[in-house]
Amino acid sequence: MKVRDFTICSNTRLNDRNHLIKVTPVDNSPLPEMFPGQFVQILVPNSPHVFLRRPISINFVDEKQHEIWLLVQRVGEGTDKIATLSAGDTLNMIFPLGNSFTLPTTKGSFLLIGGGVGTAPLLFLGKRMREKGFEPEFLLGGRSEKDILQRDDFEPLGTLYYTTEDGSLGEKGFVTQHPILQQKKYDFIYTCGPKPMMVAVARLAQECGIGCEASLENLMACGFGACLCCIEKTVKGNVCACTEGPVFNIKELTWLN
Repeated sequence: MKVRDFTICSNTRLNDRNHLIKVTPVDNSPLPEMFPGQFVQILVPNSPHVFLRRPISINFVDEKQHEIWLLVQRVGEGTDKIATLSAGDTLNMIFPLGNSFTLPTTKGSFLLIGGGVGTAPLLFLGKRMREKGFEPEFLLGGRSEKDILQRDDFEPLGTLYYTTEDGSLGEKGFVTQHPILQQKKYDFIYTCGPKPMMVAVARLAQECGIGCEASLENLMACGFGACLCCIEKTVKGNVCACTEGPVFNIKELTWLN
């Protein structure tokens, strides 16, 4: 875990609520090793009302450009402040935090299911899987086509499937209703997104006998287990999602009980 200042390289508005922010260390120091599923805690600059850092998933790590990508959704004053920053501005971050997805070690069929901004850690996961010789498939869902983020970045990493609630892209409906889930047998599923979506994915995986990991989006104020904001009930008791997670095997969670 490190605390470091970063310079914003670019801030691209993807739709009316989401921004892709790329940052690089101010001092050009090497980036530590980071893993898919981990996150950062960002200090909100120039805000007299927001004192707690904001947790943001590591969306992608570009080693060649020495960049970390962050997908920021505007949901309140803190993320509004972050999203309005410009290239050249400075962000202070604690990183990398949390655990990570378990990368496969044997050949198989792997499906990465994301909803809305929950697709963020799956881009980095897909990159790491491709580097290790695996061919992931992606099932991305949203309310409409404009809510399916970073399609051009996902495309080189594997086969893409889409669902939208209004039918504007891919199959109409929810991710768990996509026909590929009935047409193909997967060995493992990774998921991140709204909790109702992840619970539905977890139950489907259990019914089909498929292993599954979920990256939780609990409120995380500190990132290292001190504030107890992100408590998650598991089969072994209550734990801090920021330190024991944010990635959990669904067998560890109480969603299926």
